[in-house]
Amino acid sequence: MNKFISMCGAVVVAFAVSGCASVGSESLRKETESSVAQKIVQGKTTKSEIRAMFGSPTKTTFTDGGLEVWNYDFTNVSADAISYVPIVNLFGASASGKKKELVVLYDTDSIVKRFSMSEADVTQKTGLFNN
Repeated sequence: MNKFISMCGAVVVAFAVSGCASVGSESLRKETESSVAQKIVQGKTTKSEIRAMFGSPTKTTFTDGGLEVWNYDFTNVSADAISYVPIVNLFGASASGKKKELVVLYDTDSIVKRFSMSEADVTQKTGLFNN
């Protein structure tokens, strides 16, 4: 009976440790390429409006010409079924999900010059046999 309780405890810990993980700008969680295209208008939407919609950017850079670029990204992954198999997951586990990225280029007047929203499938692998 003690062995059974220990095994159940290990399974519960495995579920808790290898569930879901999200990283990045939460404001992109529910966004899609089409929903962002409805919110941002090139040549009209301002930097302050973008900040109000999506918060502070994950990264800010500048072009060679001095134009400001804001990057937002969000990744959400969930453990694949093999990750829940005790002992097996030590040798090889994986998680799958979506990565979203929004890039906004501003003109010299802090108006959106161009933007791009993309979504891609991602997979993360861990364990001895996935390195």
